[in-house]
Amino acid sequence: MTYGIGFGSNMGDRVEHIRAGMAFLNTIFKSGWRVSSLYETSPVGCPPGSPDFINAVAEGEFEGNPLALHRLLKAFEQTRGDRRPPAGRNEPRALDLDLLYAEGPFASAELTLPHPRLHLRRFVLQPLAEIHPALVIPGLGKTVQELLAALKTDEVVRAL
Repeated sequence: MTYGIGFGSNMGDRVEHIRAGMAFLNTIFKSGWRVSSLYETSPVGCPPGSPDFINAVAEGEFEGNPLALHRLLKAFEQTRGDRRPPAGRNEPRALDLDLLYAEGPFASAELTLPHPRLHLRRFVLQPLAEIHPALVIPGLGKTVQELLAALKTDEVVRAL
């Protein structure tokens, strides 16, 4: 099944954390997966004074179900260091790996696909448009390029 993964880091060596996440994907994705350039982005919905992020998006094939992939991603995040206390939504983190979408919608108590805020985040849509602009996001009915063009946000997203 094809999956999209979002990478984010705003603590420590941000680029190294993202590269480690990409190396991890190389061990679990089938060959031929795609990855965007790295982008430096302003923090969205984060505590005041949060550092800028490095973000990227990858797409590839994984043989397991969405929950299995989600759990692998979360376990790998922990190997890169914890979030600053108190650990919560949008806190600074060494590495955040988000499952963005699968070939179809998916919902459980632990995971919702596509990611509920994917269409609201330039730091996701811009790198995703680089690797797959014509992708129609399951459940949203628009291409990545259409979602990006319609986005109204003051996020700063700069390719590195």
